[in-house]
Amino acid sequence: MIRVFLFTLVALTAFNSLLLAQSKSENHAIILQYHRFDESRYPSTNISMELFAKQMVYLYENDYNVFPLSKVVNALINKKQLPPKTVVITIDDAYKTVYTKAYPLLKKYNFSFTTFVNSLPVIHKSKRYMRWDEMREMGKNGAEFANHTYSHQFLVRMDADKPQQYEKDVTKEILKCENKLEKELGKYLCTNPKMLAYPFGEFDVRLMKIMKKLGYVGIAQNSGPVSSRSNLLALNRFPMSGNFGKMRSFILKLHTLPLAVISTSTEDTIVTEENNPPLFRIKLDKKYRDLQCFTSNGKKIAMKWLSPVEVEMQSEVKLKYPRDHYTCTSMASKGRWYWYSHMWVVLQDK
Repeated sequence: MIRVFLFTLVALTAFNSLLLAQSKSENHAIILQYHRFDESRYPSTNISMELFAKQMVYLYENDYNVFPLSKVVNALINKKQLPPKTVVITIDDAYKTVYTKAYPLLKKYNFSFTTFVNSLPVIHKSKRYMRWDEMREMGKNGAEFANHTYSHQFLVRMDADKPQQYEKDVTKEILKCENKLEKELGKYLCTNPKMLAYPFGEFDVRLMKIMKKLGYVGIAQNSGPVSSRSNLLALNRFPMSGNFGKMRSFILKLHTLPLAVISTSTEDTIVTEENNPPLFRIKLDKKYRDLQCFTSNGKKIAMKWLSPVEVEMQSEVKLKYPRDHYTCTSMASKGRWYWYSHMWVVLQDK
């Protein structure tokens, strides 16, 4: 009887440890980024409805937890456990096809989604953008909304020769949009926490300091899963437009795991003529086998291991204007991949 009890106790302890390990490895989410739907004239920001429908069917049939972004961000802030297979659908710019094309399908599957609105074209009633009443209707059926600035400018490149004016103008871009969204969308606007998606995915240390001062979470668009280790001023998303959303790539990205980066040599993203290509160093929580790093065009980056958990990298060629990434991956179990990406904003095209 004692032996049976001890065997059961050992078995339960091992099982609980396995569950804990699985739970820890799954404490992350995948954020997907979309813009336009069935607008083939804009291939770099468009996804066909045929492909989008296949993606949504996959999420539905494979029992993914499709959460609003605010729920995931609050879990990250409060270090709360996220369930396995947590996915967020985000849509930038508030184009008309969000309402006419994507929304009916998202409503059909009862999927929550988060739309980032740049308010100027909506105020001017551009034919290519949604109306406020359409957004309010979506809000009643699973949508939430957040800030994408007033006029969708390249915030990092604003007032390049006027540093004293920079914070004032950026703050105006953010708050002017926020005030309008609050007035028009009310309870459907994300305020806990406030969130802003960077136009064109561009951010730097100066901009992140302003965001922190104003109390915002920053949403980027360099690829990778998010976890409680993530920088809340630059949360990663997987773009799904163009060739990025093909089903094979879509499924692979849904199964990625966070590459646990403890520290980096810089949080800044700016690349000038003087530091192009940039030298970058990351420190990991453990040794990852087969770690490889690439630029956005898929070219391998030269790497130098400084220790079993610290690696230095530098592209062999200059990064091209206007943006690039250093993306690092390592194979995990069962065909999954660890994934990390750092954004670079290239200021000069030489």
